[in-house]
Amino acid sequence: MAGTGPSGPGAGPRQRARPAPRPSRLEPAGKPPRSPRTPNPIRGQGANRGAARPSGPGGAPHPVRSNKTASAASAPAGPGRGVCPEPRVSRGWAVAPGAVLRPASLPAQEPLRSERPPPARQVCHLSWSGRLLLPSLGHRADRVRLSATMLLQRAMIPRFRQACRLKLVPSRFCIQACSTNDSSQLQYPSLAFSGDNSSTKGWRVMGTLLGLGAVLAYHDHRCRAAQESPHLYTREEVRAHSSPETRIWVTLGCEVFDVTEFVDLHPGGPSKLMLAAGGPLEPFWALYAVHNQPHVRELLAQYKVGELSPEDKEPFTLKTSDPYSDDPVRHPALKVNSQRPFNAEPPPELLTENYITPNPIFFTRNHLPVPNLDPETYRLHVVGPPEGQSLSLSLNDLYQFPKHEITVTLQCAGNRRSEMTRFKEVKGLEWNTGAISTARWAGARLCDVLAKAGHQLCETEAHVCFEGLDSDPTGTAYGASIPLARAMDPEAEVLLAYEMNGQPLPRDHGFPVRVVVPGVVGARHVKWLGKVSVEPEESYSHWQRRDYKGFSPSVDWDTVDFDSAPSIQELPVQSAITEPKDGETVQSGEVTIKGYAWSGGGRAVVRVDVSLDGGLTWQVAELDGEEPRPRKAWAWRLWQLQASVPAGKKELNIVCKAVDDSYNVQPDTVAPIWNLRGVLSNAWHRVHVRVAP
Repeated sequence: MAGTGPSGPGAGPRQRARPAPRPSRLEPAGKPPRSPRTPNPIRGQGANRGAARPSGPGGAPHPVRSNKTASAASAPAGPGRGVCPEPRVSRGWAVAPGAVLRPASLPAQEPLRSERPPPARQVCHLSWSGRLLLPSLGHRADRVRLSATMLLQRAMIPRFRQACRLKLVPSRFCIQACSTNDSSQLQYPSLAFSGDNSSTKGWRVMGTLLGLGAVLAYHDHRCRAAQESPHLYTREEVRAHSSPETRIWVTLGCEVFDVTEFVDLHPGGPSKLMLAAGGPLEPFWALYAVHNQPHVRELLAQYKVGELSPEDKEPFTLKTSDPYSDDPVRHPALKVNSQRPFNAEPPPELLTENYITPNPIFFTRNHLPVPNLDPETYRLHVVGPPEGQSLSLSLNDLYQFPKHEITVTLQCAGNRRSEMTRFKEVKGLEWNTGAISTARWAGARLCDVLAKAGHQLCETEAHVCFEGLDSDPTGTAYGASIPLARAMDPEAEVLLAYEMNGQPLPRDHGFPVRVVVPGVVGARHVKWLGKVSVEPEESYSHWQRRDYKGFSPSVDWDTVDFDSAPSIQELPVQSAITEPKDGETVQSGEVTIKGYAWSGGGRAVVRVDVSLDGGLTWQVAELDGEEPRPRKAWAWRLWQLQASVPAGKKELNIVCKAVDDSYNVQPDTVAPIWNLRGVLSNAWHRVHVRVAP
């Protein structure tokens, strides 16, 4: 049907005689062809729109479109055939100009009854996978067109695949992955492009590809335009938002966040978040690496207001050295809960192997990078009262005070937090049962050092504040405090310790000097001690005022008021099972159960009860270790029980609970003691084991 241009003004195109149609492969030879089907009200429009429209002198069809319009006008209209002279949608599929439509439900390789099978060299199929299936082209012109077509394929197919994936906005050019009927089966489309002879078939293929490529490109443009573009800001604009009056903005990578509403809710306190106001979060996240977690990023995403402009999108890089690069080497047996800062616990099977925990596997709780201090230049500053004197003590000066030794168990407030998390989500490190250890400490009594500086007990409330030499990039150091009455009481045995288990303190545990406060939560045992002072109020440190406090289960992060709760000092009674482990298989006959028990404030553990059936029946465990001194039971009691496994039992639900000398006992479940920080977790400890047949 290809023809030449008009021979003169107003003349129509010269046309070859249309050959008689050959019998379709789908109809027996000798039978008359079927009559044309009733035009489809939708698809028939494609053919009707292709009728010749006057566009040149004398009303002749446009010389370029004459061939297509003529063929379209002569083609039968209906659901099975129609030539689309302009981009349109058929059954949800975008169709390029000049495309011959085939029903999606028919196999691509079968021609329609009313369609003459085109020669293989004249057809280019677009397969479901997005590949162009080209015929074998022999002569040079075909090879040139093949090269051009391959270039089109590289540009077009990625957009075709992308368009098939996008489902953003309704559009008449959107490509769908299935038909619009009610069928649950995918409809596989096939677009065939045909020409008349060797002089035009290549250009028809290329024109068809260009048309389809244009449709897909337009679709891509529409979908991209439909997406709301993020607002762009410069770093200078972000820096202008650094106070509540101008609103508080921060950046992370190339994203900008307005965190004004979150400042007062920040678990680290408003002052910590304000350090990053108007600037990047990266230097602080590099230090407090615990922030770089999915739930934190998800929370931050709620406050996104835009992105940095392209010229300001260079990622922030710390110009300082890695603050954690000088951390000490740790024992490989430790179970690490966070690397930066380093926090780890010993496995339970090692925890109770010895009454005194070996230094390398003593649980480690760090809040900041570990400082590397020179013992020769180290000085401890003790601030004296107005009528007294301030002291600057070297290690040798501390050695001059009477040396005092005691065995003390240290426990983190978050020990067994993971059990609270299983009940309801909390914020904090996922400690199991190992955030507790025991050591023999030696050093100078704090009461002796304070007395040397001129301090004494007073009638008004006062607190001894400790400040460590570990600090963040702003110079903010870790700090905590205890009541002056405890610090000045010789019976409380508070130490400025410089030895641990007969050796100088390891770096992870406070070298060269740390505070040891028997019977009190580990957060008050300040490491790398640099300063001691007596103040009328407790420490203003974040870890004293905005952390390590307990709340009702009804309090959440929207309603919490840290000023309404006292800081944790003495800890409640505690016990846990270390052998067998949860999920382990034990032998029938007899089972050995081991664990630890401890209570804060010097209260001695007087009994540990163990149950093999979830608390229905109980047996009393045997207590090991040092006999506690009255009101000075600073260390844990290890315990064990040899129990017979009931005959026929396939599993055991082992439970333990401890009782101290004030008859405080552990609660049976987590629910009534749950709190948003996951501290003070001391419910009955439960271990489920299987019994070997």
